[in-house]
Amino acid sequence: MAMTTRTDTAMDTNTTDATAADAALLQLLWLASPALPVGGFSYSEGLEAAVEAGQVNDEASASDWITDQLHLGLARSDLPVVGSALSAWRAGDHARLQALNAWVLQTRETRELRQQTEQMGRSLSDWTRSLGELGQGLAERLLAARLDPPTYPVACACALAARPGSPRQALVAYAFGWSENMVQAAIKSVPLGQGAGQRILARLTRHIPGAVDHALDLGDDGRQAFTPGLAILSARHETQYSRLFRS
Repeated sequence: MAMTTRTDTAMDTNTTDATAADAALLQLLWLASPALPVGGFSYSEGLEAAVEAGQVNDEASASDWITDQLHLGLARSDLPVVGSALSAWRAGDHARLQALNAWVLQTRETRELRQQTEQMGRSLSDWTRSLGELGQGLAERLLAARLDPPTYPVACACALAARPGSPRQALVAYAFGWSENMVQAAIKSVPLGQGAGQRILARLTRHIPGAVDHALDLGDDGRQAFTPGLAILSARHETQYSRLFRS
């Protein structure tokens, strides 16, 4: 009987631990989802301009474009910022958060890209006020940090930091949410079918862990936002005649 009790107790503990881990992961995926009402669906981050220029015109070129953007853009800029901001939010280091926020604003290479991070950051801040107790004080924390205006990577890190989970899990969730949004932009702008979109997303899931590892290894001196080809396309997109997206 004693053996059965110990076994049952161990099974109950393992089940509880697994349930808690699942709940934590789901919270991170929820906060990084492109379905969050922050306006992410209205941005293609230069992809629509690449379609207009003929650089992206089918599944293969769309897949290559988004994968390159993951490694050359997100993994070297926004993901390291989110990782650093997570630690700063949990430590209550407002000076560090303000410095990270300023870096994001200063390194956005076009007006569209800067407007995107500002609008999504403000929208996320506004959304946290509607959560009530579910928000776990997010609106108050964002206000106390005096981010003017809050950028999306730093504001999102505030929400992610309030939930259990490691920095790596938070960055994986953030990267997957970004990938989903980019794939939906490709489906609409190339255009592509849903099957093609899912194949691209499946490829991205194989690249996300490596991109996250790279981001976690970067210090402040290694972080950068230098994608000149994308910047040129984004600048052209500002005056593009026909557009579906705001960037």
